[in-house]
Amino acid sequence: MSGASGIRLVLVKRRTRLEELVARYNTVRQAQFVIESMGEDFSDYLREDEAYRKALSRTQQSLGELGIVQLLDRAHVPNYLFGPSDTVVALGQDGLVAGTLKYLDGQPLIGVNPDPMRWDGVLLPFRVGDLPKIVPETAAGRRRVREVTMAKAALNDGQSLYAVNDFYIGRRTHVSARYRIASGGKAEQQSSSGIIVSTGVGSTGWLKSVLAGASGIARRAGFVGAGETIVPGSGRHDGKTDADAERLEWESDWLRFTVREPFPSRTTGTELVYGRIESGQALEVVSQMPEGGVIFSDGVEEDYLAFRSGLRATIGVAEKKGRLVV
Repeated sequence: MSGASGIRLVLVKRRTRLEELVARYNTVRQAQFVIESMGEDFSDYLREDEAYRKALSRTQQSLGELGIVQLLDRAHVPNYLFGPSDTVVALGQDGLVAGTLKYLDGQPLIGVNPDPMRWDGVLLPFRVGDLPKIVPETAAGRRRVREVTMAKAALNDGQSLYAVNDFYIGRRTHVSARYRIASGGKAEQQSSSGIIVSTGVGSTGWLKSVLAGASGIARRAGFVGAGETIVPGSGRHDGKTDADAERLEWESDWLRFTVREPFPSRTTGTELVYGRIESGQALEVVSQMPEGGVIFSDGVEEDYLAFRSGLRATIGVAEKKGRLVV
């Protein structure tokens, strides 16, 4: 579909929950039977699907009047060759924006909320009706673009992966991950539920929940008083979180790592469990997991690096930045 101008547009879409159910159960009726037999409300799946389809149709029509449009499913993003002059539009939730941004190399990304009544959308500042104004301004370089710091994990076998929100390093299952961790001149053997490395964009997600859980447990166990929060590594209990003292912004040129549920034993330690990864530095993790070890980013388990015994991962600030239109 081509419009009046030569703007090259890539529209990234996702499958709805209903489409995923149909892919599993073959038909809408069968999917409805399964969901309702478990006492759940199937109508919500239908409403979500209808809203997204309408938003997708309106978006395609709007973009088609502005330039040349390529419709791209989320599953094909990792293998798609984006052109240097492409303007990318992601229609979906925050996860779709993050999952697209890490495969771009300088192209601006416009996040569009298909259903504002359903999704908050931290990374979705625009609605479908905004596109006729936003897209031409972006293509002409007149729209403000916010650069966001990304993380990169590189293995010693040559493989690498980027993250917009965070990395998980550990086992696929809930059994303990075994590895050697090194940061800031210190190293330690560990057994844990895995490591989270967070960017500024992701600091209000998984990292925040890990810190909230640790503080909640400490309060219930009586280590800190009601209303106080532990600030890991600071030696103070002042009611402020570490994020308050060293706030990770989207543009912050450093990362934060935390170890989930480290287990103390004769051979594994619990000292190197929280810290910063400055630009130009790296967190090093050497796998001691014969099988099941993985590194995945932004909560997408299907897009991962196998992290088997002997592989060494270096995680640091990526050499490229994401460019989000605001």
